[in-house]
Amino acid sequence: MSLIWIFVAFLFGYLAKLITLPPLVGYLCAGFVLHAAGFAPDPSLKLLADLGITLMLFTIGLKVDFRWLIKPSLWVATLTHMSVWTLLLLPLLILSATLVGAQLFDLSLHQSALVAFAFSFSSTVCVIKILEDNAELKSRHGELTIGVLILQDIIAVMFLFFASGKVPSIWAFALFGLWFIRPLLKKVMASSGHGELIPLYGFLLALGGPEIFKLVGMKGDLGALIVGMLVAGLPKANELYKSLMSFKDLFLISFFLSIGFTALPSLDMWFIAASLSLLLPIKLLLFFIIFNMLGFRARTSFLSSLLLANYSEFGLIVANISVDQDWLSQEWLVIIALSTSISFVFSTLCYKFAHKIYAAKKTQISRFQKKTVLDNHQFLPVKGKKILVVGMGRVGFGAYHELEHTQKSKVCGIELDPQKAKSLQAQNIAIVCGDADDIEFWEQIPLEDIQLIMLALPSVNEMKNIIYQLQHASYQGKIACTAQYEDQQDELISLGADVAFNYYAEVGTGFAEESVQLLK
Repeated sequence: MSLIWIFVAFLFGYLAKLITLPPLVGYLCAGFVLHAAGFAPDPSLKLLADLGITLMLFTIGLKVDFRWLIKPSLWVATLTHMSVWTLLLLPLLILSATLVGAQLFDLSLHQSALVAFAFSFSSTVCVIKILEDNAELKSRHGELTIGVLILQDIIAVMFLFFASGKVPSIWAFALFGLWFIRPLLKKVMASSGHGELIPLYGFLLALGGPEIFKLVGMKGDLGALIVGMLVAGLPKANELYKSLMSFKDLFLISFFLSIGFTALPSLDMWFIAASLSLLLPIKLLLFFIIFNMLGFRARTSFLSSLLLANYSEFGLIVANISVDQDWLSQEWLVIIALSTSISFVFSTLCYKFAHKIYAAKKTQISRFQKKTVLDNHQFLPVKGKKILVVGMGRVGFGAYHELEHTQKSKVCGIELDPQKAKSLQAQNIAIVCGDADDIEFWEQIPLEDIQLIMLALPSVNEMKNIIYQLQHASYQGKIACTAQYEDQQDELISLGADVAFNYYAEVGTGFAEESVQLLK
């Protein structure tokens, strides 16, 4: 990637950040600007973009609970939405061709079905980025959304398989034997230490999985996902995930840039793409209806629907295959790329206010919830406590133990991850499994008895959401937060936190205080 590409990507990402848009929106714009300026895509751009997608699928696999993927409700939701959406969009495309009469809309029934199918996918890249930024991968709506995306990805891979006409080798059945090497993968990971070997091991797995799948005639992208799921849940899987995050985000910039190099759009293409983007609220509403009919909580349905209300990079891949097979014209690949870009903006902007919207309109949204729900989260009572520690990672866990010395049984931890909460409960730690972003969680807690709530979370966006939920729930006690940078401290305090600790600075202070004790 040339220096000019890096400069333009940074410039547009920076401008997007200044106007409170996600940087990825800027990267999309940078790709179109570079293309319009006459720059040609370098082979390295596609290589880095493919690497970004591979790492993304592998890291998704690291966070997946296989037991969740085999639930019938998830399959029904995914297949129902894709089928209904395709059937809804198909007549709209045919009607538009009749009314508008534009050459670009001159699609056969077969071509219209392909376009509708391509638009039925939601963006794995966009959604995962939003969930990571808000630390919601382990939330109920996060798990539901990721489950739908993975099933959509599997359907996309199946389409690519049938479209290419390639038949897997008989050796593909040997892939089931990968499960038996899991103990070996665990042993190697455990003995790799905490340095540069961990991300290198991650690259080996992420890139090795696709190569194994390709050898037996399977799609490599599926291999990255499956190998990630294979090592999910191992003792150092979370450390492996964190070590790959910065690499994945960097390589995905190339993916967003590459969208802009698809082709130069005309005014007709922009018009059609904008018109198709106006259908996103229908896609959102359709997801919401299906999730509620299947018995999910109204909040889970609402947030998941907002996340999935976009078009997908896999839709681009489906369209690209269709162009290669002469099923669609090159112009429709550009239209789908434009619509996908617009949908990213729509989805990220909507989700920015999602928790505030739900808190304000909870009564109206909950009317659509069934009386019995699949993911009914019975929050454990928090009684006789004065201090709550939200987030039981290393910082929160350390704070909890320190408070136990002075506050005895007056402190309680709050943890989003059910498995982690269960593990901590087994250690006789007072903990409640709950989503602190959920206004209904705080409504069942006697907040008038709580004197201090400590937010020990890695995501500033999540802490900002929690502060808003607490204010909406009329909490009158004190709020303490952790932060990595000074500007984050100032922002959290301006939003209502009483104090924000820069834990990097505090580690140095605590280290000095403890060490000075040795001189006495």
